Amino acid sequence: AKTIAEVVKMCHDNGVMHRDLKPENFLFANKKENSPLKAIDFGLSVFFRPEERFTEIVGSPYYMAPEVLKRNYGPEVDVWSAGVILYILLCGVPPFWAETEQGVALAILRGNIDFKREPWPQISDTAKSLVKQMLDPDPRKRLTAQQVLEHPWIQNAKKAPNVPLGDIVRTRLKQFAGMNRFKKKALRVIAEHLSLEEVEIIRDMFTLMDTDRDGRVTYEELRAGLKKVGSQLAEPEIKLLMEVADSDGNGYLDYGEFVAVTIHLQKMENDEHFHRAFMYFDTDGSGYIELDEL
Repeated sequence: AKTIAEVVKMCHDNGVMHRDLKPENFLFANKKENSPLKAIDFGLSVFFRPEERFTEIVGSPYYMAPEVLKRNYGPEVDVWSAGVILYILLCGVPPFWAETEQGVALAILRGNIDFKREPWPQISDTAKSLVKQMLDPDPRKRLTAQQVLEHPWIQNAKKAPNVPLGDIVRTRLKQFAGMNRFKKKALRVIAEHLSLEEVEIIRDMFTLMDTDRDGRVTYEELRAGLKKVGSQLAEPEIKLLMEVADSDGNGYLDYGEFVAVTIHLQKMENDEHFHRAFMYFDTDGSGYIELDEL
C-alpha cells in the first residue's frame, strides 16, 4: 500500500496522472522476498496542470472513480484507484462489484462500501479509516497521495501485528481474477454439447432474430426479436442481456453466445453438461482444473 501511494505521489509531483492503476499494473522487479514493486503501463497516463479537468472516460471499470464516470476529473482519481486496490488486498474482492460494466458503474456511483462481511471484522479500524478516506466520493475531501503516506496505518505499518487474514482472502482474490471469463466460457462449452432436441427451440429463436441471415444477432435484432416473441423486457434489461451475452465484446451475438446465455437464463444445465464443461478445461484428465489449463 505504501509503495502504491509513493508511486501516485511521484507521478503527481511530476504532473502525471496514471489513470489506469490496478493490481495488474504493479510488478515485482525480481523474485526475491524484498523485491521492489514497479508500476507499469502508462499508456493512458497524461500530463496535467493544476486545476485542469478531464472528461475522457478511460481506465478499468472496477478501479474508476465516480468523477470519471461523470466526465469531470483530475489527479484525485489515482488515489481512488489505489484505494480500490487496498480494499481488494485486504479482503479479496472489489468494493464495487457487478457482472457487467454498467452494473459496476452504477455500484461506484451509489458508493456503498461493505465493511461488515468477513474478513473486515478482523481488520483494524485505522485500515478501514484509510480505505474510506481514499474512497471518498468527493474528490475535494479525498486524501492526497501525501496524506495517504502520512496516515497512521501507513506510518505504523511496522508496529502493527501481522494478523493472517486466512484462506478466504486468497480464495476470493483467485476467484475475482477469472470468474467472469471462466463462467462464460463454461457456458459456451455446454452450449456446444447440447443435443439437437435441447437446442431446437433456441436455434429457431436465433433464426427468427437473425433477420439479415448473417449468422449473428445485433442489439437491434435482439430487441426486435424479443418483441416478436412477446417479451416484456425493458430497454435497460435488453442492453444488460446483450452485454452479458456478448462474451468477446464485438457488439454481436454469434450462435454460440446466444445459446450460452439462453441456457443460463433457462437453467438448462445438468450434471452431464457440467461434466462435459469440466472435461474441456481439464485437458490432462487429472480430475482438477489447474491454472495453466485455464
